Amino acid sequence: MNDLGHKAARLKEQGDQLGERALRHPWVEKLARLGYLAKGVVYAVVGVLALQVAFGQGGEMTDTRGALASLARETWGSVLLAVLAVGLMGYVLWRVVQAWMDPDDKGTGPKGIAIRVGYLVSAGIHASLALAALKLAVGAGGVGQHGDQSAQSWTARLLSEPFGQALVAVVGLVVAGIGVWQVRKAWTEKFRDKLRLGELDARHAAWVMHVCKGGIMARGAVFVLMGVFFLLAALRSNPREARGLDGALAALAEQPHGTVLLAIAAAGLVAYAVYMAVVSRYRRFVDA
Repeated sequence: MNDLGHKAARLKEQGDQLGERALRHPWVEKLARLGYLAKGVVYAVVGVLALQVAFGQGGEMTDTRGALASLARETWGSVLLAVLAVGLMGYVLWRVVQAWMDPDDKGTGPKGIAIRVGYLVSAGIHASLALAALKLAVGAGGVGQHGDQSAQSWTARLLSEPFGQALVAVVGLVVAGIGVWQVRKAWTEKFRDKLRLGELDARHAAWVMHVCKGGIMARGAVFVLMGVFFLLAALRSNPREARGLDGALAALAEQPHGTVLLAIAAAGLVAYAVYMAVVSRYRRFVDA
């Protein structure tokens, strides 16, 4: 047992050393920055399309996968999608590094473990998005189900399982919780801790903070709304109640003063894209 313990300790030490070298490799940071920028481009497309709907200029309500399909129809769309695929894989790499090496010092307590598991979930989601972008870039197929269609499909599968309503309710609580966490993150300005905004003058730094806060809050509010729809799907045992990002935006448009609400939410998603660009440029990845 002692030999096994020593071997395990050595393997852990070697793994930590390997991870530390990977974390400090310049390509890790470059890919992470490209990843944040790629994620921002996707959200910018979602927001701009929704803004066009709000102002009666065409457009469509869509989610991140739908945004990729929209880009595929544009001139040079294949080239842009290929770059986005590389960028999104860079984001996946960074999420894995965050979960494994914990460069942001989230710790190993219950909260820290939950956040690091969330990083792995995010890595999986964005790996799927990167694969969809690559397939579109090489003409190997579409993005598959997305938006409401995808949300309702897997909600139906969950509801068909034992304790299915409870499972869907848990998903709803998690999604809504992520939204609340994002709103709190924006309100407390904790995201500023990892940004080198001292490189900007005070006026520009203040402007950047306002835009970033608005973007994070808007995305958080949309997540809360999505979570509520999952909870309704669980309560009514009806998968058609579940909605994705596009459905949540459409629900805003259906409310009194819906055009204004949709415009605010869409502008907020564009602001979130700006936040991703700011993170790409100014984030502090590894302390010296």
